[in-house]
Amino acid sequence: MFYDSWQVRVIGTLEDPLISIFSRHRNGGEEVGGLVRACGLRINLLAFILLMLSLCGTGRTVAAPRDYFSILVEDSGTGRGVPLVELRTVNNVRYYTDSNGIAAIDDPAFMGQKIYFHISSPGYTFPKDGFGYSGVALDVEAGHQAVVKVGRDNIAERLYRMTGAGIYSDSILTGHSVPLAHPVLDGQVFGQDTVMVTPYRGKLYWFFGDTDRPSYPLGIFGTSGATSLLPGQGGLDPSNGVDLTYWVDSDGFSRATIPIPSSPGPVWVGGLFTMQDKGAEHLFTHFAEIDRNTQGPAVSGLAEFNDSKGVFEQVCTYPLDNPLHPEGEPFRVVNDGRTWFYCEPQEMGAFPLVRVLPDLAHVVDPTSYEGFTCLAPGTRYSKTNAQIDRSPDGSVVWAWKKNTPALGEDQINDLVTGGKLKQTEILDQLRDVLTDKPVLSHGGSVFWNSYRKRWILITTEAYGSPSFLGEEWYSEADTPVGPWTYARRIATHGGYTFYNPTQLPFFDQDGGRTIYFQGTYTDTYSGVKDITPRYNYNQLMYRLSLSDPRLDLPEPVYICRSQDNRLQYGMRSEVVRDGAAQISAIPFYAVPPGDVHEDSLIPIYESAAGNGPVRLSTTPSTTGATPLFYAMPSVSGNASPAVVPLYEYKDTAGGADWYSTDSSSSHGTRSVLPLCFVWKNPSSVLAFDFGARSPM
Repeated sequence: MFYDSWQVRVIGTLEDPLISIFSRHRNGGEEVGGLVRACGLRINLLAFILLMLSLCGTGRTVAAPRDYFSILVEDSGTGRGVPLVELRTVNNVRYYTDSNGIAAIDDPAFMGQKIYFHISSPGYTFPKDGFGYSGVALDVEAGHQAVVKVGRDNIAERLYRMTGAGIYSDSILTGHSVPLAHPVLDGQVFGQDTVMVTPYRGKLYWFFGDTDRPSYPLGIFGTSGATSLLPGQGGLDPSNGVDLTYWVDSDGFSRATIPIPSSPGPVWVGGLFTMQDKGAEHLFTHFAEIDRNTQGPAVSGLAEFNDSKGVFEQVCTYPLDNPLHPEGEPFRVVNDGRTWFYCEPQEMGAFPLVRVLPDLAHVVDPTSYEGFTCLAPGTRYSKTNAQIDRSPDGSVVWAWKKNTPALGEDQINDLVTGGKLKQTEILDQLRDVLTDKPVLSHGGSVFWNSYRKRWILITTEAYGSPSFLGEEWYSEADTPVGPWTYARRIATHGGYTFYNPTQLPFFDQDGGRTIYFQGTYTDTYSGVKDITPRYNYNQLMYRLSLSDPRLDLPEPVYICRSQDNRLQYGMRSEVVRDGAAQISAIPFYAVPPGDVHEDSLIPIYESAAGNGPVRLSTTPSTTGATPLFYAMPSVSGNASPAVVPLYEYKDTAGGADWYSTDSSSSHGTRSVLPLCFVWKNPSSVLAFDFGARSPM
């Protein structure tokens, strides 16, 4: 039956509010359509009222919460609802859980029936039956709810969708509480690309790439923006969501914040940062006007945010043939008594290999920038004629060099293919710790983490499996520039793209033990045919616990020369304490001491007999001695190819001891059995930035 209009009544109290939804017949009669409990949350009550009022007078019948069958999909480990779970019926009707993990079912053909739902979600699993089907048959009854628990394979936990329409539509329809002020539609945003965000004047300022609108297939391409309150200062806990306040146009649609009328294509930002000037904080960004045909920059420049107008205004332009400018996720570093901005290179790099002094005079001057690079000082990249900086002994010189660009991953690989560099001469050797396969990173961010006491990387893998630009990886390094070597996959997106992941360090919790990151979930570049409704081309938020034992990655073990001119072994803590100038090699990798959770690892201790050589041993030389590192006592048949035996060698002439993963060395006498098993070092590069300190 169709009704002329729907109305909403509130009954009960704010502590336990009830909403009564009723309809009026064409003949003036009244029929109650439903009753929903709002779980004691005023915001949920208001959100539901707004949803109902938005549908009144549209000529549509609005089902009451009691008319829906709801399915709640929970993470079996945490009990939290899981977003982006597909529930597909035998006749291929699809439902996707919202950010509460809720799917609302109101199909009249299903009511009163036992309906089978195939269950799938990237990074999550549901048990298969004897025929290989992952799913469950549920008794679909109006007003009832079923709870389905899924296992999580991802190390990172998917929390919610941050942008787009219908973030909590199913929760609203079924009367569940929601955390957002605008849970259904905010700023008329249907989809939003890559995000840049930074704290500024007591708030968070968010800027997005191309933005989809409801009223037409083409949206805006001038960088939309929004603000939110910081957690603890009026903002939501990041585990619950982010309440955005968009800058909107006269129609209420999210508007451009870099309105450049002459632009031939989209205007994208990258390198968002703040600086102090004359006692006030100012917000800047690099921007690029993109040529629609080449997808390359037509104009590159620096812009400053005008607070009174709510837009960025151009400060300067950079030469298109000079790649040195702010990019990526700049952060401050104190190094040798000076403060710097570190940021990524222009060529979609994930590593902070460009730096500049944080004042306007230097930021606008490309010649003031330094790149951590293998290029000869003052030169530029050339695929065929690049000038590699080499020392007299032939080794590649990786170092900070003024007015010399850092190189992106694609450029580095071109130099290897062209014979300009050997594979072992690459600065960043990111590899899967489980398989030893290379991980070609494509965008991401690096920040200091107080809990791990290392620099941590979140990046997307290009050409990864099962998805291109859809596999997210975690890695750690002792310095901002590396060495970046072993990584662990933390999230997959099942053939979908998830690019430009960015960490949100201002959301860190428990002293950095818990971190947050987000990225763009999209079919772009993926080749998938099955587009995910509502989620496609929007931002997904993840949470990662750094106390997870699967993130105990191997780190470099250094050979250093002590003050009394003896060689000794040490990890980051010893190098920072004693200085990095005396590092002579990284013979292998091992797990550092600290929060070690893997029961299979064994401690390795360092000891010295008088003035003799340093020895490594599985037993401490003194009571209460601290292990130097942790290693594996043996390997099984499914061990990573990166795990290799560590042998003790003795110099037949002097009796000196040293340790090597080379089992066939002709220098000295090798022990019959290995001391332990460690991870090999795939690089010959010795290039660090141990002077870098986070000012936080």
